[in-house]
Amino acid sequence: MPIGSRPSHGPHGQEETDHMLDEMALLESSSLRASVAERDEVLDRVKELALSPDGLHATTKNVAAYFEVSENAIWAVIHDHRSELDANGYRVLSGEELTYFKQVCGIRSRSRSLGIFSRRAVLNIAMLLRDSIVARQVRMYLLDSERSHSAEPVDNLIHRLKEWIDTRITDALARHPVAPADADAVRIAEDIVRTTIGTAVVPALNTAIRNDGEQRARIEALEDEVTRLKRILRESEAAGSMGALDAMNSSQFEQHVAWLCRRDGCDPVMMTGGHGGTGADIVAYTPDGRRVVVQCRARTPAATITKGDVQRFIGMAKLDHADIALLVATCPFTRDALLLAGRHDMTAVHRGLLEAWHGGAKLQAFRN
Repeated sequence: MPIGSRPSHGPHGQEETDHMLDEMALLESSSLRASVAERDEVLDRVKELALSPDGLHATTKNVAAYFEVSENAIWAVIHDHRSELDANGYRVLSGEELTYFKQVCGIRSRSRSLGIFSRRAVLNIAMLLRDSIVARQVRMYLLDSERSHSAEPVDNLIHRLKEWIDTRITDALARHPVAPADADAVRIAEDIVRTTIGTAVVPALNTAIRNDGEQRARIEALEDEVTRLKRILRESEAAGSMGALDAMNSSQFEQHVAWLCRRDGCDPVMMTGGHGGTGADIVAYTPDGRRVVVQCRARTPAATITKGDVQRFIGMAKLDHADIALLVATCPFTRDALLLAGRHDMTAVHRGLLEAWHGGAKLQAFRN
């Protein structure tokens, strides 16, 4: 702006000032942010947001790239507003949940935790991140969208209501002329009617519109959850081949087998860690109280489980008072190993049976 010139007070200057005031309110007010949190479609109006292969979440790296800032800037926002972001879909995955997310998304990182953002949480970041041009553009679109979304129906209705009341008052006065002495009473009556509209009708309409928005948000959240579950189901079906299991290390394979036991109704399911391949890796209990002892062998498909492997496991399972003994392997069993397992009522979960179990079939040993 040239020295000596004044800020514009024309339509465009006033509009820009209003934008700045609204944006400051958005940055400072958590209740205002909550009122527009479901309008994540504005993200796509600025630029494309890269999501994880599940199609529903973005990592911290994705979010930083979207807003063209460092990951440290995103972490700083998370630190200051964690509870608000959690409410909008930010989560930190760890343990078994992280393992399966990495498998579904093909993530090779060895980190023990991973923050993921729903689209709603990314919009929340946009409403909090001050030093990002992209975040400010999102806020501008959001404010414009909210004005057209919420103001239009109320304004139109109030204008129609005001016109209807004015028409009725005019018609009534035309039909029933009043004396000059009654003019004050008429004016007071008109003021009462209009005041009542402003203090009772308008707030009621705003509340109704806000409640309607909340109901829509709940429905959309449910739809998002259904979409997420369908996508996970598709990914699980796609991983039904043994490729996903072959890519696991021993620890991951044990965690996966423990999850299969839980899926089929075992509770509790305890990871024991094994002892050099001679101890139980998992101990679980079926719903009817039977003790399940499991040993896991993550081997290449070219390897085999031998009669000696089975013999050692049978001895260990008896010492561990197993009602159900499972030797689970990613490779085939030799013929002698299968025969020995059958004679001692031990379940040999060989590569073919494991693939069926992983794909959703229930082991015969777990059935009553």
